[in-house]
Amino acid sequence: MVGDREVASNIFGSISTACWIIVYSPQLIENYQLQSGEGLSLLFVYTWLLGDLCNFAGGVIGQLVPTVIILATYYTVCDSTLLFQVYYYRWRRKTQRAAALDGCPSEQSCLLEERTFTSREHPQSPLLQVLLRYMGVVILIALAGSGTYFVNQLTNRGSSSRPILEPSAELETQILGWTCTLCYIGARVPQIYKNFQTRCEGLAPGLFCFTILGNITYTLSICVASMDRDYLIRNASWIAGSTVTVVFDVFVLGQFFYYGYVSRLMVDECGRDASDY
Repeated sequence: MVGDREVASNIFGSISTACWIIVYSPQLIENYQLQSGEGLSLLFVYTWLLGDLCNFAGGVIGQLVPTVIILATYYTVCDSTLLFQVYYYRWRRKTQRAAALDGCPSEQSCLLEERTFTSREHPQSPLLQVLLRYMGVVILIALAGSGTYFVNQLTNRGSSSRPILEPSAELETQILGWTCTLCYIGARVPQIYKNFQTRCEGLAPGLFCFTILGNITYTLSICVASMDRDYLIRNASWIAGSTVTVVFDVFVLGQFFYYGYVSRLMVDECGRDASDY
């Protein structure tokens, strides 16, 4: 029974890792296609970056396995890349506007401005098509994560025990864990507020879909391993961070659904009613 719980925990952990590896990809691609990062709240990205730095520090102090530290480093690089995109595209637009004011607008600058502001005016994909697309990606992630675990089991049959931490290191890890949790939860608030202003324009729903799946499987990997009271207390910060952020991220997806489909449907209905008169 214990062995089965350990296997299930490791599989959930592998699926979670697969989610976190690709979680930034949709937004990075979205920013590149729009040549803009204005859909993101800078406070959201900076707070997320602070949480990832705490995650990295906790992994080093807690003497966690190298994979955890490598992933934390990867998250930090991705956060920095998002910030770079935001500031780079802002600088680029500012430079081209300055050139236009000097009386020598280039064809490229005109096309860029037009694409930036009209790229979201194309018709929305049918809701069922979008759901099926994301369900397919989720299934692939689950298969990839599970396959990674079994391949790892075949290639590394030896078990490695986690180092026992000194009480001071354990305390520092807990402090960093709760700081990380507060950052991840707090980061959603400015993004949700900005979504009300931008109607989720320039924001990739995949960023939040994969975050939700990653957090759910991460929490399951902890809880399936053991429901011992002391064990859960030691992991309380990570469990709290994962579960609460899921609630916020579901709310963000609700914003996507409302502004992308419900709101547009209401506008279309009002337009048809007006045309009847």
